[in-house]
Amino acid sequence: MHITLETDYAIRIVDRLIKAGGRLDAKTISERSDVPQRFALKILHKLVSGGVVKSYKGSGGGYEIALKPEELSLYDIVELVEGTYRFSRCVGDGYNCSCELPCAYKKVFSDISEEVCKMLKKQTFDKFR
Repeated sequence: MHITLETDYAIRIVDRLIKAGGRLDAKTISERSDVPQRFALKILHKLVSGGVVKSYKGSGGGYEIALKPEELSLYDIVELVEGTYRFSRCVGDGYNCSCELPCAYKKVFSDISEEVCKMLKKQTFDKFR
């Protein structure tokens, strides 16, 4: 089990923007984070829409981090890219289980989901500097 490639790339992009300490263009972000430029642009769009990154147009344009590293956690990026983390789909809303009896796994999967989210929330980007 692992995070998606898109989330992995988003974490790398955020990390490089924080470490840059200023504005970077998409090509530089792509090169420094080892993310193909087309994919980097798609992810940057999500990060801008989510308020994690600011974008600037024009000749001096580019992208920069919008939040302080201590205000931004791994959970924020995972949720922005993938949606709410759930260990199993049965934990999510709208899932109709075909089990006739109450499922013993749903509680366990829900607890696991909560623990993973707690751990991700504790891991803010200032800890990776």
